[in-house]
Amino acid sequence: MGLFDAVAATPAEVREPRRGDDLVAPAAVVMDRAFTVPGEPAAVWPWIVQLGKRRAGWYLPARVERLVPRARRAARRIEDRWQHLAPGDVIPDYGGRDETFVVDEIEPPHVLVHRSRRGRTEVSWSITLRAIPDGTRVLLRLRLGPVKHVRLAETVGDAFDALTIAGMAAGLRERLSPPAAP
Repeated sequence: MGLFDAVAATPAEVREPRRGDDLVAPAAVVMDRAFTVPGEPAAVWPWIVQLGKRRAGWYLPARVERLVPRARRAARRIEDRWQHLAPGDVIPDYGGRDETFVVDEIEPPHVLVHRSRRGRTEVSWSITLRAIPDGTRVLLRLRLGPVKHVRLAETVGDAFDALTIAGMAAGLRERLSPPAAP
């Protein structure tokens, strides 16, 4: 299985409507990702809700984070100070110094929808947690529109999104897995 396959949404997951789809309609580009982590949605939710720049960061596995300066590494535990989000809250984003996401909808422990504007492009980012027999399925959908260079977004942008989500998936799995026995 390749790196991007590890975060590929199934055809059924891609087809299903998601909360926040109406925020960018029509979307010029839609990127769907999905992965499975151990634990129930209630155990995964605190990690999702604290994501963000100047918050818990963007989870990466320890072997990758060793390459990042200590001050820029993601949280390795749940922090109460980042657990409280409400619609309208602003979260700094890594897209640039002044880029942000705004919480549009939140339904713990299952749905978190962000929206943003990048120049003239509207953005929505929906995260859905779904209980499955062996853990939680994390479903992510990024919608963009209008997009000036659709082909570039569908190739380079899609590859970058898949890479960042694959890193986050690996880091989140690491944080949610029980420690190995000595």
